[in-house]
Amino acid sequence: MIPAFLLRALTTALLAATLGVSAGLVPARAQSSDKTLDKVSFGTNWVAEGEHGGFFQALADGTYKKYGLDVTIVPGGPNENNRMLLIAGKLDFFMSANSLQTFDAVTNNVPLVAVATMFQKDPQVFLTHPEVKVSKIEDLKPLTLLISKEGITSYFQWLKSEYGFDENKVKPYTFNPQPFIVNKQTAMQGYVTSEPFAVEKAAGFKPNVLLLADYGFNSYSTLIETRRDLVDKKPDLVQRFVDASIVGWYHYVYGDNSAGNAMIKKLNPDMNDELLAYCVAKMREHGIVDSGDSIKNGIGAMTDERMASFFDKMVRAGVVKSTIDYRQGYTLRFVNKAVGVELRPKN
Repeated sequence: MIPAFLLRALTTALLAATLGVSAGLVPARAQSSDKTLDKVSFGTNWVAEGEHGGFFQALADGTYKKYGLDVTIVPGGPNENNRMLLIAGKLDFFMSANSLQTFDAVTNNVPLVAVATMFQKDPQVFLTHPEVKVSKIEDLKPLTLLISKEGITSYFQWLKSEYGFDENKVKPYTFNPQPFIVNKQTAMQGYVTSEPFAVEKAAGFKPNVLLLADYGFNSYSTLIETRRDLVDKKPDLVQRFVDASIVGWYHYVYGDNSAGNAMIKKLNPDMNDELLAYCVAKMREHGIVDSGDSIKNGIGAMTDERMASFFDKMVRAGVVKSTIDYRQGYTLRFVNKAVGVELRPKN
């Protein structure tokens, strides 16, 4: 999987898809279905896949409509840069990859703000061969690490500053798993929701997986980002989109997600039921969507303390400058309201 923060060329084709299926239980903020719907456009950062499932679920099962929204989801891809379309006013919301993009907006004085995060944990992992005994992150040091250019400038700088990793042990990752599959003395980057599945299918073995979030890489991931002017002028619209997206993620992770998956498969034929089921299972197993602060405050939860912690780590790693006011890049105004928590299974 190409990292979501990879810059892509500024071209896109608007794709609209709506299905009228009952959304089931939604919180009291939901709007009546006969209300005139507000048109909203939302761009993802990659082609339709399970990691975007809650947004597609909210569209496919009618949740967005119940919140008074007529949503068009615009998938990203190798030749699209939906974040630039957001900046240009062509989209209303964007799915940003992680907190580093939040800091980047402040650094470059881009008037964007993160209003919610759908992933409490960044899904970035390293994969190793099952024969290689790896039980903690330091065990990766003797191995050759296959890391993308973007990974080198982000999480690997944290590995260097926090754990003393050596750049001499790094080789380029070209999003082809074969160099990893044939060499047991390598560790390959990936997402916990996809690359382990792909390797197991291609090579016939189940790789070891180390989730960087479990070792202190506490970036938020899959954030909802919008322009400051939309927050200032239409806060109710922002709140309804955030709330409906949160409900969509509860339905996708814990409920009947067949409507969302059908839409994903229609937009991206490379997705199949087995991979989508694997993705959801891993999101639940590792608490990618729902863990930590979201247990009490609901999916989408963010805190100042968590942002400060990650910012300090990125400063120590030399990824961002200590002089930026990173707090300008996000707001807690629309989250931490326990929206949808009743949709989480009791057991």
